Amino acid sequence: MQSLFDTLRLPEFLKSEAHLRKVWSDPATRVALLDRLGDAGFSRDDLAAIQALIDAQNSDLFDVLQYVAYAKPTMTRKARVDASRKPIYEALDPNQREFVDFVLSQYIDLGVDELQQDRLPQLLAIKYHSQMEGIEALGGTEKARATFVGFQRELYRVAIDRVASS
Repeated sequence: MQSLFDTLRLPEFLKSEAHLRKVWSDPATRVALLDRLGDAGFSRDDLAAIQALIDAQNSDLFDVLQYVAYAKPTMTRKARVDASRKPIYEALDPNQREFVDFVLSQYIDLGVDELQQDRLPQLLAIKYHSQMEGIEALGGTEKARATFVGFQRELYRVAIDRVASS
């Protein structure tokens, strides 16, 4: 962990907490950040080792980065979902809520990789028995993609403040 902080100067690399949150809340920029970290010598395995070291195996890698860079407390994926569920669902219709609820359960159980864009076709197929049925249930390809990407912004919006105030 000291190596990550000293060698990479993680706070400088991430620019700010707000920048980290913005980058992490979009699946495309999240993957790009993880690739940049990998290129800088910190692979997913290294991040997982740090995650274990700080006893945050049930937390998101976002929390690990926040902890290392900004000394922020970690929260479990379940706590993040519980704190974000109401604001996430406010903008969704019943079909979208059902799909997002399924995705969030996958995220809680399996981790942040379930939120990658390339997982969307498989998640639709698992939930709806085929990708096409899922797309249809969510109102089309663009609406399915927008639902999948959109709820993630709310998931990472200062959820720790919501936990403290509930």
